[in-house]
Amino acid sequence: MRLLAPSLAALALTACAHAQSKGDQAVIDSVDARYEQTAAIAKQIWDWAEVGYQEDKSSGLLQSTLKDAGFTVEAGVAGIPTAFVASYGSGGPIIAVLAEFDALPGINQDASPDRSPIEGKAAGHACGHNLFGAGSVGAALAIRDWLEETGTPGTIRLYGTPAEEGGSGKVYMVREGLFDDVDIALHWHADDENSAAARTTLANRSAKFRFHGVSAHAAGAPERGRSALDGVESFNYMVNMMREHVPQDARIHYVITKGGIAPNVVPDFAEVFYYARYPNAEGVEEIWTRMEDAARGAALGTGTKVDWEIIHGNNPLLINETLAKMMDEKLREVGGITYTPAEQEFAEEIYKSFDKPGLALGSQSEVQPYSVKLGYGSTDVGDVSYAVPTVGMRAATWVPGTAAHSWQAVAASGTSIGYKGAQVAAKTLTLAAIELYKDPKLRKAARDEFDAARGENYEYKSLLGDRKPPLDYRE
Repeated sequence: MRLLAPSLAALALTACAHAQSKGDQAVIDSVDARYEQTAAIAKQIWDWAEVGYQEDKSSGLLQSTLKDAGFTVEAGVAGIPTAFVASYGSGGPIIAVLAEFDALPGINQDASPDRSPIEGKAAGHACGHNLFGAGSVGAALAIRDWLEETGTPGTIRLYGTPAEEGGSGKVYMVREGLFDDVDIALHWHADDENSAAARTTLANRSAKFRFHGVSAHAAGAPERGRSALDGVESFNYMVNMMREHVPQDARIHYVITKGGIAPNVVPDFAEVFYYARYPNAEGVEEIWTRMEDAARGAALGTGTKVDWEIIHGNNPLLINETLAKMMDEKLREVGGITYTPAEQEFAEEIYKSFDKPGLALGSQSEVQPYSVKLGYGSTDVGDVSYAVPTVGMRAATWVPGTAAHSWQAVAASGTSIGYKGAQVAAKTLTLAAIELYKDPKLRKAARDEFDAARGENYEYKSLLGDRKPPLDYRE
């Protein structure tokens, strides 16, 4: 079952009736007028489903769309071919909008409410980054129009940020100083709810641990072999024992990416890919030191050798309540989305596949209460939030109850349900940016809170060190 994109007339019916002024309603209408463009971009990126640092076509589509609208685009920034910065306007204030577009490997699904893999497709937009990129571009175009029509001084920048999923593309852009002159950064994310809660995230670090052994015939000469897979399994066992002795909010997870080819050949190489997370960077580093010691112990005990490569690392998201409360107001002004009969049928069918969904059908039309809370995911937006005051929101692009990184998220991200959610985000970000351009006191209050939260002697430290972007980490 596939969903047809709703007509502009149907979209107009879903626009929120809570707009506070004729000016805001005009802005909302201008975003709605670009629905077909936003939907087409989101669908095309969903079809391509390019993984981190390989998003050549997806990045190119966003860049060409912005160039056609008069933006100046600098491509290949921070040593990343698919990263870019697109700018329109001049002088300050400078407002940044973040855009992601990478897919997740190994999650393959059609735009269908039942489990329907697409043959030959190796990745899918299970985190909705096709919508993130398209919706952010829609916001940037609407903000450009407003700046031009009102003659307001300032610059709008869209940052094309690759490889959020385990590649930390934004960290390299922060490290390169690309946010140094930005006043405020705005972002959003696909979700199963509409929310502008001030939600922080877990810091995290990942690495590929590579064990090297000695191959031999597993039956004819086992005494001559030293199994690299034994090294990986011993390492995993020790880390799993650690789980009883780490703080409650810690998270550790792994996959064995290489474990040998044939059972009768002692593997001389094996690799395991690890993530460690904690609410602050210091906690991640403490856990990580213990993991490195476990890797060394596993190698010693199995007669193998081990080395590791840090792949990515993100700081936790630094919340800014001054900005979050403003974003919450704008989201409530925009409101949620209303399903068409076809979308409702899709949602009801996919809802049957959930185990203990946390939200009820119908909540896509609501905005969740404002709160301050800890989220257990991680994002490289965290590093941006330590470079510049940053605020985000979430839109109900998925059927309520959907978990991120699931086939159900892939399915909705390729339908009009997802596209409507991207429109909610585009409208909200646009209204937030306009408020920031018009209100210098708001910008100053946000900056004051930001400076106080970082501390007087703050120095930025990346959790991935000084390594270059791992452009091949998905190969």
